[in-house]
Amino acid sequence: MNKQMQSPSGRPRSPQVHKAILQATLDLLAEVGYQSMSIEAIASRAGVGKTTIYRRYTAKEELVADAIESLREDLVIADTGSFWGDMDILINNAAKKILSPLGRQTLALIISTASSNPQFAQVYWTKYTMPRRAAFSQILERAKFRNEIRRDADIDLIFDLLSGSLYYALIFKPTTEPVEAYMRRSMELLLKGIGVG
Repeated sequence: MNKQMQSPSGRPRSPQVHKAILQATLDLLAEVGYQSMSIEAIASRAGVGKTTIYRRYTAKEELVADAIESLREDLVIADTGSFWGDMDILINNAAKKILSPLGRQTLALIISTASSNPQFAQVYWTKYTMPRRAAFSQILERAKFRNEIRRDADIDLIFDLLSGSLYYALIFKPTTEPVEAYMRRSMELLLKGIGVG
């Protein structure tokens, strides 16, 4: 997270304090889980007062979402001039990040926290998942413009199906092939239904 934190008076907030708050949140999330952690415990672990946290976040859900997101890298959407050129880069980059130990830890935190807390799920969906969907949709919109897929292709549903197959492959490992190959095969099968041979 590279946001410039501002205090109500307009003075920049300490990046060291912000980092300590995020790290304390991640540590407690791993140790006691979302339900058992509190703002008081996070503040104590970070060595700050509760008001320091509440100046940055209005609720625990926002803090936890930011802490988890601090482990993730921004999604970069390539423009190679072809649908499969863009998709191959996206799939390879996603697999590389998510298959790393940190990537697996981050995914586990997102799934476990979102599944047990609807408020967190909503915050994470709004702040982080929706922007990623919008970024991914660029690939499909360009493909529509180039007539590589049908104009009425349901972009949101494609994103959902690809995300679901990726999580399934990571959690259950239904095949011995590399995740990248599994995802490309899934995408090829999906695209047969929207006009790509």
